[in-house]
Amino acid sequence: MKAIYDSKTDTLVLEFKPGPVVESDEEKPGVILDFDADGDLVSMEILDASKRVSEARSMQFQVAG
Repeated sequence: MKAIYDSKTDTLVLEFKPGPVVESDEEKPGVILDFDADGDLVSMEILDASKRVSEARSMQFQVAG
């Protein structure tokens, strides 16, 4: 999994797995889900990220278990 924040476009992309995107759906305004040919979620884009996510420039990662 990879997280990319672009401050120029204020976009946060969470990439769950590599691969080509064949379909995108904007589930909520400013939240775009990208799917592969099998219908699996590949990535999620959050537009205007600084308004929607606290601390868009930093990230904590935690594995439960």
